[in-house]
Amino acid sequence: SLSQPEREGMFHRGPGLNLTSGQYTAPIAGYYAFTSTLHIVHREPRRKGQACRGSRLRVLICVQSRCQHNSNLETISQLESSGDLFTISVTGTLYLQAGQYASVFVDNMAGSPLTVQRGSDFSAILLGV
Repeated sequence: SLSQPEREGMFHRGPGLNLTSGQYTAPIAGYYAFTSTLHIVHREPRRKGQACRGSRLRVLICVQSRCQHNSNLETISQLESSGDLFTISVTGTLYLQAGQYASVFVDNMAGSPLTVQRGSDFSAILLGV
């Protein structure tokens, strides 16, 4: 069954995704293919006398919010310049028990403000049990 999108441009099918919490809850136990693509604007505050150097950003998809365990997918990107829109993606397969959830986390190791832009996405597809 195809449900109506909450906002223009959104695609939402199936019962597992909660748009309020940002969590995908597995309806049945199995292997799920997860993908998240984030469009991010990085704004580096200007500091006098400090060289502009790249900083890192980590994006994870974690099971039950336990990002420090092995039940996660992650990617790390180098932020080279400030003020530009850049895209970072994380993808892979995770095993979820029925009722477990997965969600996207951004670990901002840059220490400067980041804004996630419209058009970013998060998806989960059941591959098999």
